[in-house]
Amino acid sequence: MSDSPSESPPPESNSPKMSNVGKASVIMVASLFLSRTLGIFRDTVMTAQFGVGIDTDAYRLAFQIPDLIFFALAGGALSSAFIPVFSEFLHTDREEDAWKLFSVVTTLMSVIIIAVIAGLWIFAEPVAHLVAPGKADSVIPLIALMSRIVLPAQFAFFVGGLMFGTLYAKQMFAVPGLGPNVYNLGIIFGAIVISNFVVPGIVGMSWGALGGAIFGNLIIPLFAMKKIGAKFRPSLNLSQPGVKKVFKLMLPVVLGLSLPGVYGLIMQAFGTYYKDGINTALDLANKLMQAPLGIFGQSLALAVFPTLSQFFAQKDMGSYRLQLASTLRTVLYITVPISALMWVFAPDIVAVAFAYGKGQNADLSALVDCLRMFSIGIFAWCMQPVLMRGFFAIQNSVTPVILGTVTTAAFLGLTYALKATPLEYRALPLASSISAILLAGMMLVAIRSKISPSLFGGTPMAEGTDAPPPYSTKENEEGVGGWSKSEEPLDLNSILTTFLKSAAAAILVAGTCFVLLKFVPLGTGYGKNVFSLLKLLGIGLTAAWTYYYITRAMGMTESSYFERALKKVKR
Repeated sequence: MSDSPSESPPPESNSPKMSNVGKASVIMVASLFLSRTLGIFRDTVMTAQFGVGIDTDAYRLAFQIPDLIFFALAGGALSSAFIPVFSEFLHTDREEDAWKLFSVVTTLMSVIIIAVIAGLWIFAEPVAHLVAPGKADSVIPLIALMSRIVLPAQFAFFVGGLMFGTLYAKQMFAVPGLGPNVYNLGIIFGAIVISNFVVPGIVGMSWGALGGAIFGNLIIPLFAMKKIGAKFRPSLNLSQPGVKKVFKLMLPVVLGLSLPGVYGLIMQAFGTYYKDGINTALDLANKLMQAPLGIFGQSLALAVFPTLSQFFAQKDMGSYRLQLASTLRTVLYITVPISALMWVFAPDIVAVAFAYGKGQNADLSALVDCLRMFSIGIFAWCMQPVLMRGFFAIQNSVTPVILGTVTTAAFLGLTYALKATPLEYRALPLASSISAILLAGMMLVAIRSKISPSLFGGTPMAEGTDAPPPYSTKENEEGVGGWSKSEEPLDLNSILTTFLKSAAAAILVAGTCFVLLKFVPLGTGYGKNVFSLLKLLGIGLTAAWTYYYITRAMGMTESSYFERALKKVKR
């Protein structure tokens, strides 16, 4: 149950539907920013309390199977299949059917989840051998113990995920944003307080995770559901309208959304064959990479998903294409420089995040190496949640699964090919980044064909007509390149242009920072943390502003996001 969790808000529009996405994006970005901040602080507490070694490896490996359940079911697969159908009922005046659908899905999946949890609880030790093939037998009982503690939390994540999906469909985003934050607070409490009452102390973090999951994903959302008048009656009436449609969509969605979990399982399994601490390094570096993924990928994907689903239900595909394209451009504009700057500042990020207490004396070089390899694919990982929800919104969940399966095979091949090179454990995050870029590219091309104007209304341009020019706010309202708004295609040229311009500006800024950092003292002891923090705040923030001014001078319309954000802050 790793914390998961955007694009930034899409360009403003006079459309109330699009403005709703902007408001939802602000809420999701804020809540998930807090979640990522708390998540990093949680890991800071862990390394300060327990260092980086065999105990922290065992803690990470204990979450392998629970994490896969979380990614597959509790973490969004069911809600992603449920939201489009639930929204369709809501927006076609069938609210009573919507709540009956909610009741049947909740009842049936509760039975399934409880059965899965019970089975894994019983066979925790054999499963621990599977997920940690390279670890000594002496570590397996500790892995199994912590797995048994956190497994029941999956029921809370499942029910909470379904309630959160319902709240998203009702355009309510604040309460779902609390879940990950309460979960992180529970783990922090476990590391600081509960660890004093259990042996070994690392087990306290598992108890904290269980408590945080129950409180943040069950108790809090129940109050919100009551407020919106939710109606739940246990039912296994599979003939209820919409039920079969949800489960038909769900299976490929499960496979699609669980891909990040599969990548994590594979990396952690390979990581067990290296020295103690590598599993922890892979996990911590992956979570640092997921901070921008949550803030600028998943949060905006969650925010835009109900709107895309509504556009599809109302057959407004012109607005659908415009919304999806503008969201992807904004994601690229923000995350491409993050990829470059995170690579340059990796040593300082690690020092600020983890070099305290026992972590100060630990060898964190492997963590720096892993973070740099993960950073290469950040922009692609951030595109994927948006593209995935784009497919789910048009109720096409098969295509991303096919593409994801191909990419997973490529990831395995890359891992085997690269691990025999001097890269060693660094091959694991590098293969992950390359695979993420490959998958994002294939999904982008595929979804363009699936939402073609010729399929959803609108007539393609005649042969010889000039290709649509890059996006602009005016074009958003009037159409581009001879297409009416309802006939406008998903413009890959403008998305590629945004990527190339962002990359050019980011490389220039990151290269300058790399040179400047050579002249800044490293510091010793906690002075190293202070110098690293100053570098991040001083040089890092200056780099961000420089990137903004360069891109504005390049005429990138996405730079206007910062101007709008500043205006909202001033208000």
